[in-house]
Amino acid sequence: MYEQIPEIMTFKECQSLLKIGKNTLLSMLQTNELEAFKIGNRWIIPKESVVEFIRHR
Repeated sequence: MYEQIPEIMTFKECQSLLKIGKNTLLSMLQTNELEAFKIGNRWIIPKESVVEFIRHR
């Protein structure tokens, strides 16, 4: 089921996968509801974080 999710996602990929808005995703990242990190000004979101979030949603 989760095989099609890339190992590392960009902000827009994650937003599209979760079907949520920009502000909602940004809020989730800033409050660590979804674990991620920044490189420069880009969010990097690991697959494990997204799968964990989907399972507990």
